[in-house]
Amino acid sequence: MPAPGSGFDDAHGVLHPGEHARLASLDRRAPGAAAAPFVEWYWHVRWRLPGTETYDTQVLTHPTLHLVFEEPEPLVYGVQRDLFVRRLAGAGQVLGVRFRPGGFRALAPGPVVELADRRVPAAELFGPGVAEVGRAVLAAADAAEMCARAEEFLRPLLPAAPEPAAEEAAAAVARIAAEPGLLRVDQVAAQAGMSVRRLQRLFAEYVGASPKWVLRRARLQEAAARADAGAALDLAALAADLGYADQAHLTRDFTATVGAPPSRYAGGTAG
Repeated sequence: MPAPGSGFDDAHGVLHPGEHARLASLDRRAPGAAAAPFVEWYWHVRWRLPGTETYDTQVLTHPTLHLVFEEPEPLVYGVQRDLFVRRLAGAGQVLGVRFRPGGFRALAPGPVVELADRRVPAAELFGPGVAEVGRAVLAAADAAEMCARAEEFLRPLLPAAPEPAAEEAAAAVARIAAEPGLLRVDQVAAQAGMSVRRLQRLFAEYVGASPKWVLRRARLQEAAARADAGAALDLAALAADLGYADQAHLTRDFTATVGAPPSRYAGGTAG
C-alpha cells in the first residue's frame, strides 16, 4: 500500500493563483504503481509571456522534495522554508516529480533536512546520466510521455517499499494537514505515539523541515487560500480558526513570510 501523501491541498500554496493561471498552465498526473509509494504526483507547468513581460511566481511550498526537469539542467529542490519565488519570462516548461513526505529519503545520501532551502544539481545525486534523461523528458511530445520517461528513470532507483519510519513521517505530516485542531508539536507527537524529540528527529531525517514549521506552513497556506477566495476577511475569526492567539499574531506571521499583511495581500496582485 502506498505511503500516505502529504495531505496538503495542492490548490494551496501558489499565491495569487488566478493571476498565475492566466500566464501558466498546470497539469498534474498520478504515478504508476511502482513509484506510487514514493511519488505523490508529477506536475507539468508550461508558460508563455508576451514580449519582455516577466512574472514572479510566488509559492508557500509544501513539506515535500522535488526532482525538476528543467533548463539548463535537472535540479533537486529540498523543502523551501521561505517564500519560493521563480521568475517566468518568454516561453518554457518544466516537469516536476513531487515526492511523498519521506519518499525521497530512499534516494538521498543522508537526512533530507540537509537539502532544505537548497537547489542541488540532480547529477550530484543521480550521476551525469540524469542530464540526458532531462533532455529526453523535455523533448517528449506531451505531458503523459514526459511523466513516463521520468518514471522510467526513477523506477530502478527505488526500493520495493518505503522504510517504516518514512511511513510514520508521512502519516504525521498528513495528520497535521487534516486536523486543524493540531496546533502544537507535543500534540502531533502524542497522536503519533512518540516523544517530541523523536518526532523532531524523524522529520529531520525524512521530511526535511521541523514539525513546528509544518504546522505553521499549513496555517499560512490556509490563510492565503482564504484571502485569495475573494470574500472580505474577518481576521479575528481567521486567527481563531487557525489557532493563533489573536489577529496580531496571525498578521505578523503572515507578513514575515509573504511580505504583506493578509488584508493587503487579499487586495493586491503578484509581482
